[in-house]
Amino acid sequence: MENIALIESFSEFKDDKFIDRVTLMAILEDVFRSTLKKKYGEDDNFDIIINPDKGDLEIWRNRIVVADGEVEDPNQEISLTEARRIEPDFEIGEDVSEEVKLIDLGRRSILALRQNLISKIHEHDNTNIYKHFKDLEGEIYTAEVHHIRHRAIILLDDEGNEIILPKEKQIPSDFFRKGDNVKGIIESVELKGNKPTILMSRTSNKFLEKLFEQEIPEVFDGLITVKNVVRIPGEKAKVAVDSYDDRIDPVGACVGMKGSRIHGIVRELGNENIDVINFTNNTNLYISRALSPAKITSITINEETKHAEVTLKLEEVSKAIGRGGHNIRLAGQLTGYEIDVIREGVEQEEDVELSEFSDVIEGWVIEEFAKIGLDTAKRILEHNIDDLVKRTDLEEETIREVINILKEEFEE
Repeated sequence: MENIALIESFSEFKDDKFIDRVTLMAILEDVFRSTLKKKYGEDDNFDIIINPDKGDLEIWRNRIVVADGEVEDPNQEISLTEARRIEPDFEIGEDVSEEVKLIDLGRRSILALRQNLISKIHEHDNTNIYKHFKDLEGEIYTAEVHHIRHRAIILLDDEGNEIILPKEKQIPSDFFRKGDNVKGIIESVELKGNKPTILMSRTSNKFLEKLFEQEIPEVFDGLITVKNVVRIPGEKAKVAVDSYDDRIDPVGACVGMKGSRIHGIVRELGNENIDVINFTNNTNLYISRALSPAKITSITINEETKHAEVTLKLEEVSKAIGRGGHNIRLAGQLTGYEIDVIREGVEQEEDVELSEFSDVIEGWVIEEFAKIGLDTAKRILEHNIDDLVKRTDLEEETIREVINILKEEFEE
């Protein structure tokens, strides 16, 4: 075979891990037929014999012998004189098979053919990689840190596939160096310009659910079901679990003796505080459990508005709300109810919903207070400014303005 570069192309791809022999031969034939069509106008009268193991191929053009001067289609017909140069005993009407040498295709065609071959192989590989990782969406995957960028970490798996872990998909406390192994879930896979883009996440609720499945045998075996997961990545999470086997204590099995089972999960998530609670269809009990470690005095539920008012003793309020309002926010997300805290023994009639000040306090500010369970005027006024600055994402100046507005309301 004349063209060394083409032979190298065959040997370069014949051991490709993503391509089998039959597929490789089909791609090679497709590429050559495309080249023959460009040169001769059609390819249906060509036979292509390929041996990818040896990097060898043969191309044969089949034509019919016609009388001299009667050739109308040079690709399909050959004159008697020309045919007899190939073999002296050819007669009119017979079929002639003539080998086409690669050099006959021309240098430019050969270079284009090689480039087309490389492109087709890569396209095939990318499609297979895409399908492979598409099947892994929502599953835990481990890869090694290859490059650290400002907005993402680039990971490589054992096969050399590139996986992106964006900054917003990392737990705030995550810190990785080149060469570190990183665990997360394959969150999404997309084909962009025929190249697969694989995104990993460590902040997804699904990641925590899959860690339970990986680390706790009863969850993996289906004896315990993870009903719901909510989390503030790196801070706090709540996981509702259930079992159809009355002999199994779902919470106990997940936590383990002295937290032995859940400890590995907590460590993987940057010491995220994980509350595991028993799922129940009893809404009152479910909300009560979700607000753990606070002890509820009573609960009033409005099913139409999905709203719950929980009454607690004063010393239980801070437990229910939690640091930064995380506990009450996650409890609401877990149960699907908006939860309001009522302090036992404190007159509520004189209080005013913060939403009633929407004409003078911006909505996003009201929302920031609501995140930490402060959705009435008096609840905010019970806290000092320094405490509110620490617990919210609001500036001190903004908090002072809100407090002045609320104080004026009660002074009036």
